[in-house]
Amino acid sequence: MANRLAQTTSPYLLQHADNPVDWWPWSPEAFEEARKRDVPVLLSVGYASCHWCHVMAHESFEDDETAAYLNAHFVPVKVDREERPDVDAVYMEAVQAATGQGGWPMTVFLTPDAEPFYFGTYFPPEPRHGSPSFQQVLEGVTVAWTDRREEVAEVAGRIVADLAGRSLVHGGDGVPGESEVAQALLGLTREYDEQHGGFGGAPKFPPAMAVEFLLRHYARTGAEGALQMAADTCAAMARGGIYDQLGGGFARYSVDRKWIVPHFEKMLYDNALLCRVYAHLWRATGSDEARRIALETADFMVRELRTAEGGFASALDADSEDADGKHVEGAYYVWTPEQLREVLGEDDAAFAAAYFGVTEEGTFEEGASVLRLPGDAGPVDAARVAGVRARLLAAREERPHPGRDDKVVAAWNGLAIAALAETGAYFDRPDLVERATEAADLLVRVHLGEVARLTRTSKDGRAGDNAGVLEDYGDVAEGFLALAAVTGEGAWLEFAGFLLDIVLEQFTGEGGQLYDTAHDAEQLIRRPQDPTDSATPSGWTAAAGALLSYAAYTGSEAHRTAAEGALGVVKALGPRVPRFVGWGLAVAEALLDGPREVAVAGPVGGELHRTALLGRAPGAVVAAGEGPGAGAEFPLLVDRPLMGGEPTAYVCRHFVCDAPTTDAGELAAKLGG
Repeated sequence: MANRLAQTTSPYLLQHADNPVDWWPWSPEAFEEARKRDVPVLLSVGYASCHWCHVMAHESFEDDETAAYLNAHFVPVKVDREERPDVDAVYMEAVQAATGQGGWPMTVFLTPDAEPFYFGTYFPPEPRHGSPSFQQVLEGVTVAWTDRREEVAEVAGRIVADLAGRSLVHGGDGVPGESEVAQALLGLTREYDEQHGGFGGAPKFPPAMAVEFLLRHYARTGAEGALQMAADTCAAMARGGIYDQLGGGFARYSVDRKWIVPHFEKMLYDNALLCRVYAHLWRATGSDEARRIALETADFMVRELRTAEGGFASALDADSEDADGKHVEGAYYVWTPEQLREVLGEDDAAFAAAYFGVTEEGTFEEGASVLRLPGDAGPVDAARVAGVRARLLAAREERPHPGRDDKVVAAWNGLAIAALAETGAYFDRPDLVERATEAADLLVRVHLGEVARLTRTSKDGRAGDNAGVLEDYGDVAEGFLALAAVTGEGAWLEFAGFLLDIVLEQFTGEGGQLYDTAHDAEQLIRRPQDPTDSATPSGWTAAAGALLSYAAYTGSEAHRTAAEGALGVVKALGPRVPRFVGWGLAVAEALLDGPREVAVAGPVGGELHRTALLGRAPGAVVAAGEGPGAGAEFPLLVDRPLMGGEPTAYVCRHFVCDAPTTDAGELAAKLGG
């Protein structure tokens, strides 16, 4: 049976016209009814395109049991903030004064004289994240109203504390908070190499995940020191021998602390992680160098590692044949002054030697040097540098190439998909987004295949025999979620959800702990379980990040709870060994920020969508699309109309939504852009 809202004209109120809740519109009659029945008024304020308003409506206002209790003990009043901005403003001010925050849905309990005495925003159907359930709130307010009328204000305060004490805490250690993140930052600062960038001494590994944490921490808090460590480390690596100054891409690590001589092997995972980090550094600073490195690294992956089937091979060997036919480490990459002269002639060779740091004695073995950018050549002619680089690269192509490990590893391809999708979107390179999509197609077609479980590897388009481990599920889901954000294709969100459901069913133990192998995997003498990030995100932290993003996209409580349970390990490890839980700390930053949920009702690739993707808010998720089918692709786009026919962006976090905007500058400001 329709309630009183059926007679209204507001789209928002009409959405609630068939609720079992006996809603009244805001009116003197509603308060007269409350006086007559001697009950409080429940005021619920929202608007038609408010995501968490719909969530609460579905969970509570469409529930017969909740509605029966509400109808018996309250006069429920629904307000459309766009129709009654005055009502909204008065009570929002009260909510913000009482709680320090506000947003929609707004839930306020009033006396029949319309005086507020208890406040909140979204209340879940069960206790969650330190928030009491809606039913607990209703019962608590009823008791206070009935038994201690004259003390309602004081009692309401005690009820809040009481309900908070009864709320459930998910996960063993709880989630990392400001204190743990601050201690982790301090720990990184202590291990930071002020002179050469990076952390620790030799050998020195590229700290992509720690840099991602630093960038997210800066975006959230404005801590300049964090940005400085990230930017200086990236600059040092970009100018060092660890980076291939001719062909792009990074070697696995530097044997010295100055980034001069690498171990020449090039891994897909390093390049994927670093490509993404340099793209994010550009997003934070606008650095031309960061942009160049991100694009060159993306181009390297596509050119050197892409397989015929559209996936990405694992690695290039460190060794290759030298001029004498011997397999030697670095032979493909290093140069002597004489070799420069052969290719470039006397003048350009002298210029190149100064520019790339090639010396007579050499920086590597047998008088050869690794190309780097020592920066002491003075001002240079960019066109001349480009010409020299092109000629050297062409000459290097004639050398015997390093061998390639052609197996396609699911997890590492997931990392590459995320990097290429974002880099392509940031720098208007649709070809990179296409390469990411083709790799994702291969993972679905071959690695998921008929068995509906992820296979760890494939080669030549044939799946291997090994079951995927936790990092495969976590990293592939991460890649699919990045692809969904960039392309506006909700199928990738669905595939991520499919993988993450398997994480919940097969990889999760008690108290939020995760295992590297599935429950039904082969039993070894010990079930492996490593939460620390080394060269790649651990399965544990990769899964935590993907679970958190998926929950932000869908509102899935199971995935959010699992993410928080998994992050307990970051609370424990972050302050002690921050270098070895960098991705976990990056995910913790996303949790501390929300993460924000951005819905763009408008064209994929349009100005608002691009602005959303360029937002710096840690771990923000972006859904874009237009037309009646958009909500079927992304839950975030349900009931998100255009305002005045213009593309419109909606930003929510912590179950609360901002007012929508059609202005790209305003959206950028909301997302730290």
